[in-house]
Formats: sequence, C-alpha cells, structure tokens
Amino acid sequence: MSLAGKTAVVTGGARGIGQSIATVLAARGAAVAVWDLNLEGAEKTVAAIRETGGTAIAVGGDAADATAIAAAAARTRAELGAVTVLVNNAGITAFEPFASITEESWDRLIRVNLKGPFLVTQQLVPDMLAAGWGRIINISSSSAQTGAPAMAHYASSKGGVIGFTKALAMEYADKGITVNNVPPGFVDTPLMREAPFDMDATAAAMPMKRAGRPEDIAHAVAYLASEEAGYVTGQTLSVNGGRYLF
Repeated sequence: MSLAGKTAVVTGGARGIGQSIATVLAARGAAVAVWDLNLEGAEKTVAAIRETGGTAIAVGGDAADATAIAAAAARTRAELGAVTVLVNNAGITAFEPFASITEESWDRLIRVNLKGPFLVTQQLVPDMLAAGWGRIINISSSSAQTGAPAMAHYASSKGGVIGFTKALAMEYADKGITVNNVPPGFVDTPLMREAPFDMDATAAAMPMKRAGRPEDIAHAVAYLASEEAGYVTGQTLSVNGGRYLF
C-alpha cells in the first residue's frame, strides 16, 4: 500500500495518535506535513521521520483558525506540492458533568473538533478535485458511538465528525475522493493519560485486555489513504479492540 508521490497533511501530529499516523504515512512513502499548534512537538515528529529517510515538514498553527489554515496550506503546497491525503486528527477533550458544562466549554470543543475539520477540508479539497484523486480520513471517537458520561460536548463534537464524513463522502463520491472516519477506542496516548480514570483497570476491562496503541489507529488510516481503499467511502472503520460492536 505505497503512498509514494502523495502529499499528506496530518493535523495534531505532534504527539499520540497523530504522531503515529504521520510516521506510518511517511514510512509508506508519502511526503507529510505535520500541522500542530505545538510546533516544537511537530518538529520532533518530523525529525523522527527524517531520521528514517522520510520526507516531512512541521507547520505550526491553529487547525481551527481559517487564517492559520490558509497559511499552513500555502506553505505545504510550496514545499511538498498539492495535498491529496488529509487526516483530520487534531482534537481536544474534556470531562465535565453535563450540568456543569459552560457555553464557553461547549463552543471550544465544537470549534476545535468539528469546525476545525470543516475549515481544513474546505481549504485542501480543491487540490484533490484538481488531481481527480483524494483521501480524507477524519478521526472521530468511540464515545460518539456509545455515548459517554461527563462528555456530552466531546461526544457531540465527534458525532458531528461522523455525520460530516458521510455528507462529504456522498458529495465527492464521483470525483475520485473518498471520505472515511476512524473512531479510536481506548488508546494509550498522552491525552488519555490525562483523563480522570485508572488506565490499567480500564484496559483490563477491554475485550482484548489491553489498551489500543497509536499505531493501531495509524495502520487503519494508512489503509484508508491507500489506492487499495478506492472503493471504500463514507465508512466508519472502528478500531477499538471490540469495545463497541455493530
């Protein structure tokens, strides 16, 4: 499943799942632009990719700000070429009882987790239309599939990502562009380590008796980004170790 000759953008690629996705796409031959608000972290991801012979650049900026996105896209095109693979991974989470969620907190999660993918995709999809080929992979969440206490805003934002995926898949199905989403289950990442629960006990309760690893998500994304997945669109590829079955 070679991605040689493709240029990919991975938002939120400084750590965790995004870092693993960027690394795996680069290993498959893609030139990868690692976009992240944390430029230092993005540069570390890029350094690791380059050490193994891959091609990558780090681009700092807010993936939910239209001006920053336009600048990031312009730099990516100038240095790596037109973008035909997009992974909307950047996101934030929060754990707050529903009655305690403020309007500010609600808006913050919707802005980053849902508005962000909208803005980034709208900026980059013209490259794919011009090429007659594209792959858009949105990282959603199993919390949107199962529901989650104290995460109404997060689950709602990620549920929106799933709906966004399906709508775009229908709109671009005859344009050579596929749009799919991957909802990670319980994955051991720095962000998850900040959550208010026992990681080891939760992992032991999973059907596979372990937490997911970032690379579990990354390899699923790499498949959806490949030529071999050209007849797969509008789909939810759940990578959750059996946490949610449907």
